[in-house]
Amino acid sequence: METSTFVYDGDCAFCSRCAEFIERRIPTGVRVLPWQFADLAALGLTEAECEEAVQWVGADGSRAAGPDAIARLLGDSAPLWRVAGAGLRFPPVRAAAWPAYRWVARNRHRLPGGTAACSLPQEARERLYGPTGRPTAGS
Repeated sequence: METSTFVYDGDCAFCSRCAEFIERRIPTGVRVLPWQFADLAALGLTEAECEEAVQWVGADGSRAAGPDAIARLLGDSAPLWRVAGAGLRFPPVRAAAWPAYRWVARNRHRLPGGTAACSLPQEARERLYGPTGRPTAGS
């Protein structure tokens, strides 16, 4: 793989807003894309992994999830952001990052930019909103 890839949940408004922030404010050569439009098999990822946490697949084949993936993304960007990524890898910070990440993931539908659909598993979202994210007939 030529470029590292950061994969997020494109059906979640909160996650999409975060990805837009990354693309606008964090200078990086990393591909940032929703897992729903990614070739998961080529990346070596599963839907279950992508529903659970953001994912990092490095150009070298390395992988990380959740706050570790965010640290990798930051580590592959401009100097100031690299410092933030190094801080996120610092053992005490990393130990606190996972519980914080899981709390955010569980509550993302309540956070700014989040919607009720953010709290649903992918299968339920597609059943209610269809693959396009719009309500299906009869919903």
